[in-house]
Amino acid sequence: MTHGRDAYENAIKASTILFGKSTSDDLKTLDEQTFLDVFDGVPQATVSRDEIAAGFDIVRAFAETGFLKSNGEVRRALKENAISVNKTKVKDGFTITEQDLINAKYVLLQRGKKTYFLLKVSN
Repeated sequence: MTHGRDAYENAIKASTILFGKSTSDDLKTLDEQTFLDVFDGVPQATVSRDEIAAGFDIVRAFAETGFLKSNGEVRRALKENAISVNKTKVKDGFTITEQDLINAKYVLLQRGKKTYFLLKVSN
């Protein structure tokens, strides 16, 4: 209550994202600072905007950024339906595009329920 209604609503959204059944749309409603606060401490890598604009293959996104160790590990996780982009399950062949960007510069990768990785897009 001391920080105002907006801060309260952002805290509710943040807890829903971390502990509830949130969606990609929920992530996109967060302002940049709240988004970064929610995922503070999550490992991250930077990719170029050109790679995203051209379509960044899901296997490359997980393996080349260092989130998972190999293409094989990514493919196994995809077969297990354990890979999400912005809280949405994806299949092999998925491509990350500019429509997937949160606050025009972030993509949240996830393996399983609790392992997150943040892609930051540079210009």
